[in-house]
Amino acid sequence: MSGLFGSLSIALSSLSVSQQAMATTSNNVANANTTGYSRERPVLTAGDPIIEGWFSVGTGVVLQKIESLRDPILEIQLNQETQQQSKLNTALTQLQQIQTQFGSASSGIGADISNFFNSLQQLAPDPSNLELRRSVLTAAGNLAADFNTTAHNLQTQRSNLDLNVVQSVGEVNTLTAQIASVDRQISNLQNANLDASTLVDKQTNLIRQLSGLVDVSVIKTGQGITLATSNGTTLVSGSQSYTLSTQLGSDGVQHIMAGIQDITGSLTGGSLAGFIQIRDQEIPSLGSSLDQLAAGLANGLNTANKTGVDLYGNEGGNLFVPPPVGGVGAAAALSVNITDPALIAASSDGTSGSNGNLAVLSAVADQALANGQTPIDSYSSIVFQVGNATSNTSADVDSSNLILQQLQDQRGSISGVSLDEEAANLVQYQTAYQAAARVVSAVDALLSDAVNLGLGAAVQ
Repeated sequence: MSGLFGSLSIALSSLSVSQQAMATTSNNVANANTTGYSRERPVLTAGDPIIEGWFSVGTGVVLQKIESLRDPILEIQLNQETQQQSKLNTALTQLQQIQTQFGSASSGIGADISNFFNSLQQLAPDPSNLELRRSVLTAAGNLAADFNTTAHNLQTQRSNLDLNVVQSVGEVNTLTAQIASVDRQISNLQNANLDASTLVDKQTNLIRQLSGLVDVSVIKTGQGITLATSNGTTLVSGSQSYTLSTQLGSDGVQHIMAGIQDITGSLTGGSLAGFIQIRDQEIPSLGSSLDQLAAGLANGLNTANKTGVDLYGNEGGNLFVPPPVGGVGAAAALSVNITDPALIAASSDGTSGSNGNLAVLSAVADQALANGQTPIDSYSSIVFQVGNATSNTSADVDSSNLILQQLQDQRGSISGVSLDEEAANLVQYQTAYQAAARVVSAVDALLSDAVNLGLGAAVQ
């Protein structure tokens, strides 16, 4: 439609669109600091023209849609890196806790080993001295106590990790239920041709939280989204969520179950994978090394003590309680077998002044007892194992943090709100609104003049 009424219609469309564009900008400004918010942008198109004779006449502006600015590929990368970072951060925290148990080769168990063999050297000049013999037993007791404490602390940490696994599975189930519920709301709005951008942002934020717990991939389908772990276990399908559960295994720890399928060993990302890695790999490996050292040391010293004669003239017996067969649990069970200092078999010929067997006992310090290494070297290897794992994981965390920050910066440049840009947009939409309002005023004045023309002619 052309003419004054056509111009009025065009101006009114501009007023309406400018008003909605300003509302969009206001919403962006209000959510500038909202985590996970994707800025919105009005998509404007020219109205379909009408043909009048030989001319094509415009019909104004149309607000086609309000779109949220997102990069789907970038969101996938953010989810993947969040999974990696969460796993590494979890592992690093636990390794640092383990590291406190193995400070260095010159402290803790390492120092106890050295102190024990030093006490044998101090006994050598006066092998019948009961006070010096008590010092040997004290050093042996300290050594056993530190083995017990370290093994107990490792087991306690493993038990706590088991609790963390159970708690994390509960959090996964809560998030998947929320994601499925939001997906249902999104589908309802989209089926009614309504904007669901806010809910999409909410769902994206929930998926990011889920990525911090477990490795998950997002698949877009015609019925919504499907979330599945790296091994194909479905967690969400459209508006339906599938819960995970935990079940105590024969190894004494909680296993993660998807129905009847055990998926514990197949999780590769998120804090759950970090907990499982430390619980099922790092701590058992360290515990095994510690058991081998404790068993080797106890067996070596027991054998050496049996080759000598004690102060009562009897053949020496076990200095430590014999470790379990195979050495499993040796560190936790290590204890001194004798309380009478006279039972230390220092003599090699049965005389009280003989110290020949002390050399045999001292020689255990240089024997290959665990993994082909001497006691001190074996313990140093354990310390190095913990330190190296902690250092490598710390470097990986730093690298992952850098990558994640870069991805977040990229997302910010696409989906983040720039207050300067929004201020410029606001001025632009305000100016367009004011210009359209002036067009309406001008058309109104012309229509008034046109109406009054007839009245003026009648008066003459």
